[in-house]
Amino acid sequence: MKGAFPVLNQILRFYTDGFKHMSGWGRKVWLIIIIKLFIMFAVLRLFFFPDFLNKKFDDNSDKSNYVRDQIINYQTYND
Repeated sequence: MKGAFPVLNQILRFYTDGFKHMSGWGRKVWLIIIIKLFIMFAVLRLFFFPDFLNKKFDDNSDKSNYVRDQIINYQTYND
């Protein structure tokens, strides 16, 4: 399978070599970016975006009907 995706292998090698030879300052910046992304997607989702549909409805048909009604009502109110 070697050589089946030479472009992907070159891209992967480019990034791995770049991270291996990165300075200490660059690694600290990437660590800050990773921590920030974790906070944005994991922690904030738990507190600010609760699973509203699963709490309010039991089956998928009720959920889809609610979402459809909300979309239709939103469009008619904003025309």
